[in-house]
Amino acid sequence: MSNPEGAETAGEPRSLTHPGRPAPTRAVELRHLRAFLAVAEEGNVTRAAAHLGLTQPAVSRTLAALERHLGIRLVDRSTHHLALTPEGVAFHDKAAAAVAAFDEALDTGRLRHWPLRLGHAWSAFGPYTTPLLRSWQERYPATPLELLRIDDRTAGLTRGEVDAALLRGPVEAPGLVTEVLFTEARVAAVTADGPLASRTSLRLADLADGPVVLNTVSGTTTPGLWPPEARPAATLTVANTDDWLMAIAAGRGNGVSAASTAAMHPHPGVAYVPLEDAPGVPVLLARRDGPGHPALPKLAALAREMVARG
Repeated sequence: MSNPEGAETAGEPRSLTHPGRPAPTRAVELRHLRAFLAVAEEGNVTRAAAHLGLTQPAVSRTLAALERHLGIRLVDRSTHHLALTPEGVAFHDKAAAAVAAFDEALDTGRLRHWPLRLGHAWSAFGPYTTPLLRSWQERYPATPLELLRIDDRTAGLTRGEVDAALLRGPVEAPGLVTEVLFTEARVAAVTADGPLASRTSLRLADLADGPVVLNTVSGTTTPGLWPPEARPAATLTVANTDDWLMAIAAGRGNGVSAASTAAMHPHPGVAYVPLEDAPGVPVLLARRDGPGHPALPKLAALAREMVARG
């Protein structure tokens, strides 16, 4: 009996190419990428099919066709909850960026005024945020500048959700071009009614005795900020700035952030105290390497101007 399309054969190697068989030449279509992204998001073919309005066999066939075209396995089907293979993880951001670019190109509501989408994960451009937005509106009113907060290490840039991004700390994502605009001092974020809130300044060692709250999705603080012999006794991980603030306000731990966080994210339960011995955080303007929005050079020039003004 022939093996149904999309079904795996026991012992089949991870690569989907076979000796003596020519590589498939049928072009990949947008539906292949959408099916893959839906499966990656849902972790289940049935839910992915419901999301796309298709049948489960249709999604399975489409995903299998994409894998055959690429010659690699994108999804590990060995468990009930599907997971991406390492190759699938690497392919995901490229597929998401391609789909986002296609949808953006066909958005007729944006064709007259092509907005420039500027992403950030937290604190935007710090003290220069409002001057940047106001100056852009005055100089380039025909090109709206949209500031979008996206809880992602590259603020949606690698997924194609924005045209440029304001990022903090080193960024290792491939395919990005970055420029350091300025460097921010670090501050400690401590529980407002805790014993550290009344201090005029703190050192990293002052935070190491209790739990340190880490935003592992978009934050820049890791245990590596402390010397190896003085790492925090415990850590609590969260996925965004809002949860980070709530955990600190609730007394579950203290945190470290860039100085602009104090102004951009005030919270009645959190006190910000300068850190004496923590290195600064570089603030970067990032874009994808390759053709992009035509107004990107203007954005970079204006950002440099805002910093130079001080």
